[in-house]
Amino acid sequence: MATPDHYYVPAQSKWPIIATIGLLVTVCGLATWFNDLKATRPESHGPLIFFVGSLLVAYMMVCWFGAVIKESRAGLYSPQLDRSFRWGMTWFIFSEVMFFAAFFGALFYVRNFSGPWLGGEGSKAVAHMLWPNFQFAWPLLHSPDPVLYPAPKDIINPWGLPLLNTVLLVSSSVTLTLAHHALNKGQRGALKVCLGLTVLLGIAFLGFQAEEYIHAYQELGLTLGSGVYGATFFMLTGFHGAHVTIGTLILLVMLIRIVRGHFNAEHQFGFQAASWYWHFVDAVWVALFLFVYVL
Repeated sequence: MATPDHYYVPAQSKWPIIATIGLLVTVCGLATWFNDLKATRPESHGPLIFFVGSLLVAYMMVCWFGAVIKESRAGLYSPQLDRSFRWGMTWFIFSEVMFFAAFFGALFYVRNFSGPWLGGEGSKAVAHMLWPNFQFAWPLLHSPDPVLYPAPKDIINPWGLPLLNTVLLVSSSVTLTLAHHALNKGQRGALKVCLGLTVLLGIAFLGFQAEEYIHAYQELGLTLGSGVYGATFFMLTGFHGAHVTIGTLILLVMLIRIVRGHFNAEHQFGFQAASWYWHFVDAVWVALFLFVYVL
């Protein structure tokens, strides 16, 4: 039991190195998969490598988080260690902000600098020599090299599925906030209902996102290879979808723990960390909706 005079130091762990290996294998598999798709290779080992890496990551998360939960339930964590967890989560969220800032920065650079330069505008309009007949406009529906980068037929209507997904995620932030208030007040029934609704809203978002991707690929010709517009669209929405998937799984774990009687008004950092992550993912989607779909 942790006391003010006793600081619990966890034992050496194998999980960080397993996490590193799992993430490396996963990213290599994804890169191989996309590269083979671009090269139209009939057979690719990318999906298998990606699947193996994903299994490693899942195994690591279950075991590592399970060990942390056991230590916490055993009363080994002092307030000082709890503060270290909060700082760690804060820096993790900050790193995620920088991650998406890089992609939004790339989108801003293309739309306001490199694209107009290729179209003959601005201080570096000499780049227009590469494609003399190219006129830049966003969304980019006329590629300067339609053979290498076939342009999409049309863009996704922002007032259809994207708007619906925006409503779903904003609503999920509301239900999660209500769940947090219920936890602080000791209202376990309302807590389970609101958190369960949040998980269902996250699953619904992912389902509609998959439907949108199918529509983009099969009907609009909007793919990762559709020039810079397709690349930025799928990189931003794809990575966000991956974060929503992870966030939904985390909230599902929180729901299972709550059903088992974990967390109360005094001891709830695991729930708070999951809430921070989910609210961050929701905020990113609002920015995506505005700058990728609408503007």
